[in-house]
Amino acid sequence: MKISRRGMLGGAAAMTSAAALTTHARGRKAGAVTIVIVTGANGGAGGDAELTLRGHRTVGVELPGHGLGDGQFRRAYQCPQDLEKLRTERSPMAGITLDDYVEAAVTTVRRAAGNGPVILWGGSMGGATVSRVANEVPRLIGRLVYSSAFCCVDLPSPGAYLMEPEAAGSMILELGGAGIGDPEVIGATRSNFRTADPEVLAKLKEALCAGATDHEFLALLNTMQPDESYQVPLADARGDKDTWGRIPRTYIRHTADRMIPLPLQDRFIREADHRTPRNRFDVRSVATSHMPDPRGWASIVDIVDGLARDLWVSRG
Repeated sequence: MKISRRGMLGGAAAMTSAAALTTHARGRKAGAVTIVIVTGANGGAGGDAELTLRGHRTVGVELPGHGLGDGQFRRAYQCPQDLEKLRTERSPMAGITLDDYVEAAVTTVRRAAGNGPVILWGGSMGGATVSRVANEVPRLIGRLVYSSAFCCVDLPSPGAYLMEPEAAGSMILELGGAGIGDPEVIGATRSNFRTADPEVLAKLKEALCAGATDHEFLALLNTMQPDESYQVPLADARGDKDTWGRIPRTYIRHTADRMIPLPLQDRFIREADHRTPRNRFDVRSVATSHMPDPRGWASIVDIVDGLARDLWVSRG
């Protein structure tokens, strides 16, 4: 981590929580919960228009290396592509770790908590950040939501879980067809999501969002950023039962997921419930792929909307 605040978070926790409580009444007047969204691998920060129109605040965490000005999108990535440069150009993700992601997300949660209740919602690899943020600022989070996301409990990292029998059906290795360059040279993993190779595109669609139309799939693919940290999936992302384990949590199972297979999602739920039997997952299921198609996303939005309304009532 380039600059770490982990050592000062503990000493500042009481002061921060007190400040959040004093501003909580102002947040209540607005009548809204803030839903803080942590993207998965290769994603960008963003809120959700539908949830906003339903009366909630939504904000995406801008993860280090993923911002518009961070240099993910380069001339070599444009068309016609310069594949030789893409194979060697150094990435803005070089050296970025899970600690950096956690620091960015904690900062966002702290600011959001000044306006009222907060739901912290992560998908896929974003679950690793969610759990670690919950360790840092449990008093500022009203509910955790994992949407087909890694929730490390017995094993330390997402990478460790992907080596387990429950992950045997994962198509994550199929994404390698879009990979380009040597991660050690680039400083990150790089995927050419702008490839026109029909075989690679077919495997990407099957792995990521088989239920989408071709137009929907290509639109989703064009929201993805090419570079991602190769350190994050290997980092310790376990939730602590005395911090993370105290926060109400929901797991949204994607029953058609080919990246994080359903048996692996169910293992996350089972291990977490065993760790904190008095605070078990609220489990929901949506018939959608890893990257939800529009119909699946609409169902997930309905779930998060209901959770936000319930949180508002409980805090009211």
